[in-house]
Amino acid sequence: MEAGEIVIMSAGTGNPFFTTDTGSSLRGIEIEADVMLKGTRVDGIYTADPEKDPTATKFDDITYDEVLKRGLKVMDLTATCMCKENNLPIVVFDMDTAGNLKKVISGEEIGTVVHN
Repeated sequence: MEAGEIVIMSAGTGNPFFTTDTGSSLRGIEIEADVMLKGTRVDGIYTADPEKDPTATKFDDITYDEVLKRGLKVMDLTATCMCKENNLPIVVFDMDTAGNLKKVISGEEIGTVVHN
């Protein structure tokens, strides 16, 4: 990281009741990461589950307050609040599409950005 290179971390905390999302937010905050990447099965955050609701609308960006107000299931509440309180943005993107990880690391605007 000191050399300005991109570092990808992946793991849980090893503690019960803490999801991998919470572990990721904790590590991201600890290392003062620029962003937390949330790879998932859909291409961002929607007003409803797009796999169940064909009328769901995608957000290109959304605030933490809006995520919490709408009760959107981006991540567990602990992870979401930790990122909000520590001003760690999240990019939610489709990890199953080949090339998307490279796109998001390269700064291409894909998925949904969650921010304060």
